[in-house]
Amino acid sequence: MEMLIGFIVLLACLIIGVRHGGIGLAVISGVGLVIFTFVFGYKPGTPPIDVMLTILAVVTCAGFLQTSGGLTVMLKYAEQFLRNNPKQITIFAPLTTWFLTVLCGTGHVCYTMFPIIYDIAIKQGIRPERPMAVSSVAAQAGICASPVSVAVVSMITFMATAGHNYSVLQILSIAIPATGLGVFFAALWSTRRGKELADDPEFQEFIKDPVNKDYVYGDSESLLNKELPKSFYNAMYIFFCGIIIIAILGNFPDLLPHFANAKGEMKPVSMTAVIQMVMLLVAAVILVVCKVKAKDVGNSQVFKSGIVALVSVYGVAWMASTFFGAHMAFLKEFLGNAVAQYPWAYAILAFLTSKLVNSQAAAIAIVFPMALGVGMDPVLILSFISACYGYFFLPTYPSDLACIGFDRSGTTKIGKYILNHSFMIPGLIIVISGCCVGYVVAHIVL
Repeated sequence: MEMLIGFIVLLACLIIGVRHGGIGLAVISGVGLVIFTFVFGYKPGTPPIDVMLTILAVVTCAGFLQTSGGLTVMLKYAEQFLRNNPKQITIFAPLTTWFLTVLCGTGHVCYTMFPIIYDIAIKQGIRPERPMAVSSVAAQAGICASPVSVAVVSMITFMATAGHNYSVLQILSIAIPATGLGVFFAALWSTRRGKELADDPEFQEFIKDPVNKDYVYGDSESLLNKELPKSFYNAMYIFFCGIIIIAILGNFPDLLPHFANAKGEMKPVSMTAVIQMVMLLVAAVILVVCKVKAKDVGNSQVFKSGIVALVSVYGVAWMASTFFGAHMAFLKEFLGNAVAQYPWAYAILAFLTSKLVNSQAAAIAIVFPMALGVGMDPVLILSFISACYGYFFLPTYPSDLACIGFDRSGTTKIGKYILNHSFMIPGLIIVISGCCVGYVVAHIVL
């Protein structure tokens, strides 16, 4: 009974916290933490300090990338690629937003791409819902396949803390094909979704009004005609070098400095520390070489979003650690048996948790330590990386709402019954097919 009441408290804090956003989720989690400690008498868990410090280093570097203009260069190349292949926009647009997220570590890069995707689609006579809805969910799906995302950094750190030292490349060798193929399958399905614009009576009725027609077919802004300074390109190259360095050091631990541990054994410095060092170094090089104003970094969208994720992980992970730690013996027996018999149970749990907290990083902070604590096979955990993205289930996430706003044709929308919205089926295809691919790949490469 006590465990059930505690779980209700945990659930209530998550539901109430999500209503107030990422930082609100963190502070409401503090309420749950106090209740668990002072009312239930649970021993406080340990905040994920290593995870938080790594997140801080990564988002700082990403903030410098955006402020320096390096991100703008990536978006310009992405637009050029899409405009050179307009008839395949439904396939290439989601793959592009996914790839941008993989490079930058945040799904918020898709906002700049939405008006470009819409402009290309409407001028090709393609129903804008087809490329736009799948591009929105594809951008978020790429988070768990990015070496510099909060989610992947958290995975690596939680795994290392539990004694499972998987390299960045090992995790990406599962996450990239899983999420990438999931996006591709969703894009294929999207090529035939909905009615053609010429056969859609609702759309045709809307554009009968000349004002509406001008609004629908009006031009969107483009980056192609803008001359970008050389420093923007330099920032992008420096950032890419940092990612390559992390990948090399993560895959070849012999290249790392070795130090004696408590037993006198020579061990390489942890990849958690290496990621932090390299990200800070990259940020410093961008600062000096590209003459970035450091005070402007704090105002960048990527940095602000990353700090919100950092604080959210702090509160959620600490509260979850306290609750699950108090009942670990029961969880090991119950969940251990359940996962052994029904491996997909973990994927469902990760999916629902992600929807509950509206964050892949926060979901990982809850389910990863718990799954590792009950003795779940880490290969199985990594198999279902795609399941950590579930917040498309209800159309409340900012990128999905922005996508609806950018579609001036009105074809991307929330349905009458809420759940029949434009993002539901592409999102489910990405998650389900991604889990299937991830399960096969993980058991091959690990």
